[in-house]
Amino acid sequence: MVEIRTDVPEAQAALLRRVVERLSADPRLVGVAAGGSYLTGTMDQFSDLDLVVAVEPAAFLEVLADRPRIAASLGPLLSAFTGEHVGEPRVFICLYGPPLLHVDLKFVALADAAQRVEDPAVLWERDGRLSAALREGTARYPAPDLQWLEDRFWVWVHYGAGKIGRGELFEAHDMLAFLRARALGPLMLQTVGARPNGVRRLEQAAPGWAREMQATVAKYEPRSTALALREAAQIYRALRGAAAVPDLVVRREAEAAAMAYLDGILARRDSP
Repeated sequence: MVEIRTDVPEAQAALLRRVVERLSADPRLVGVAAGGSYLTGTMDQFSDLDLVVAVEPAAFLEVLADRPRIAASLGPLLSAFTGEHVGEPRVFICLYGPPLLHVDLKFVALADAAQRVEDPAVLWERDGRLSAALREGTARYPAPDLQWLEDRFWVWVHYGAGKIGRGELFEAHDMLAFLRARALGPLMLQTVGARPNGVRRLEQAAPGWAREMQATVAKYEPRSTALALREAAQIYRALRGAAAVPDLVVRREAEAAAMAYLDGILARRDSP
């Protein structure tokens, strides 16, 4: 067992100590590791805890079924559910309190710990087995695929413009948020060498880009929404150029058509 980092806020540190104490007593479990902001020393009072719980392979299904009881044993559990909505059913998403703390408990069979997006800090392990399993693989956080984005971006712009034209502004605002999270934010974070995880910590990691991104936040008004969508397209063009991806197939015809369509929607909104 290792000491909890001294720069971790006391509420999170207290829960981590309980996690290690109680999970280490379960013979079905092999180790616990922490990821996310724990690794970078950037935890504050608002930070979640991202924990990996390694499980003996033979007990994995049993432990998955036992997650509600395990989570409840760690503290005052207010609510918990599995993470199918983020594509990861092994994650048990928990809210503890007081004090209120969000904790993600990702239960993995020991061998599967090698497949990961970051190198977590091992807080406790049985006979060094979690560390050994981690050495079997290399952490790889998926980078934005610019061709994948380029093939879709102008279809998304057309979709958003159509929603503005129809007056479905909530839907158009959802599209703007989607563009920020799936395209603009990851590309911006990549330019500064930060993890391209949506718009997470964009203000801290890339303040210049964050100021640019403000123009994509619209009022609940058709013209403002159309201008924000046009600004999102302009930012995407700049990011696409800065990425300088060899052999990128730029969808010029789709780009021109989608932008003309958006400009037409904007012109109609500006006309008396």
